[in-house]
Amino acid sequence: MIGELKTVVLDARDIAGLSAFYTSLAGWTQAYADDEWITITTDDGWRIGLQSAPDHMPPRWPDSAYPQQAHLDFRVPDVAAATERAVALGATLLRENESWNTLSDPAGHPFDLCLNADDPKTTLMGVMLDCPDAKELSTFYAELLGKPITYEGEGMAMIGQEGARPVMFQQVEDYRAPQWPDPAHPQQFHLDVMVAGIEAGERAALAIGATRLPGEGDNWRVYADPAGKPFCLLWQV
Repeated sequence: MIGELKTVVLDARDIAGLSAFYTSLAGWTQAYADDEWITITTDDGWRIGLQSAPDHMPPRWPDSAYPQQAHLDFRVPDVAAATERAVALGATLLRENESWNTLSDPAGHPFDLCLNADDPKTTLMGVMLDCPDAKELSTFYAELLGKPITYEGEGMAMIGQEGARPVMFQQVEDYRAPQWPDPAHPQQFHLDVMVAGIEAGERAALAIGATRLPGEGDNWRVYADPAGKPFCLLWQV
């Protein structure tokens, strides 16, 4: 384990509107807000960040020329009712399936509503990262986050246990990596990872396949994973 997953971050032009959407849809709590950043927390331990991106270009799922890069998977007791509620809150229905529906949020990020009839709550099952090689990227994040690989299938993988903030990986054809910070090839999502010390954390991340990218602040630096997706290492100051 190099660091601990702290926050799953979504880019958006209107972060206040996106916060209102997700807090209403899933019963999440807005814990912090300013003009550039909003933090939302969930009852089951997830921390979601909304990052202001005035030039954000939304995905056009399933068009691979405008990829989603990642998406959130929700579990709901009734897919049809949850879909109706999400659309009333500002979502767009993209595809209906037998046991799940795919929608896009008001910022254009796709998400799935998946049937879980045994639980009356709307919960976040996990975050799914698109990638060219699910095995390679799951191995990288298993080492980075200290989460075991708990599922491997054809073009799919998961690290971490269900209910313990798992990260999932979906192999896609014609994968197109972000080219951060180019807004024409946006990151859409990124993960914030907390490390005990940045120098040791950086050395360890680079050793398993990360790449340093331009961009840093008083307590964060930007990297790319082996699929080209940006992530940040954070540390206490």
